[in-house]
Amino acid sequence: MKNELKKSLKWALPLAVITFVLAAIFSIVSNAILSNANVVSGIAVVLVIILIALFFDIIGVAATAAIEAPFHAIASKGVKGAKYSVWLAKNADRVNTFCTDVIGDASAIISGTASSVVVVEMMLILAYNESGFMEYVISVFVTSIVAALTVFVKALGKSFAIKNSTKIIFKVGYVMYFTEDHLHIPILRILDTKKKKSKKRKTAKKDV
Repeated sequence: MKNELKKSLKWALPLAVITFVLAAIFSIVSNAILSNANVVSGIAVVLVIILIALFFDIIGVAATAAIEAPFHAIASKGVKGAKYSVWLAKNADRVNTFCTDVIGDASAIISGTASSVVVVEMMLILAYNESGFMEYVISVFVTSIVAALTVFVKALGKSFAIKNSTKIIFKVGYVMYFTEDHLHIPILRILDTKKKKSKKRKTAKKDV
């Protein structure tokens, strides 16, 4: 139990830090973008955020639903991106947590900010400058619409991700391969903490 708790903490604490940093960055960026926004631009930002959350939610669900065996078979043939797909399927819990929780929480922050901008602008259009019952009604209405639309879109995305999990994870794996090979960003080295630990152990044994 203690070992499992330590492993969970080693993964959960970095995630919490990443979430904190992303939330702060997204909050600053969203406030800057929406400082001079109107109803149309506010709604556009909300829709973009929902689509981003949907995109990552699909990846997270697909990773959970995917099976490693097909990717191992593809990797043995030397297909580009296959080893990344293997990593995604093997670490489905981490991928799902990052995509649905970290990105989801950051998206919720921006979505809330954008929704509040829409409410304020709608109040100005309707000439209700003073806070009161009408502002409360509009706020509840906009928040409910955003929440319902997000849940509806994600529900459709989940069924799509489960049915097409292998194709989705292979495509994501290829994107990771392309990013690492052409942009020279060592994605697997950054993400795969297990390899780092094994390398440290090997070097420690050599020193001994």
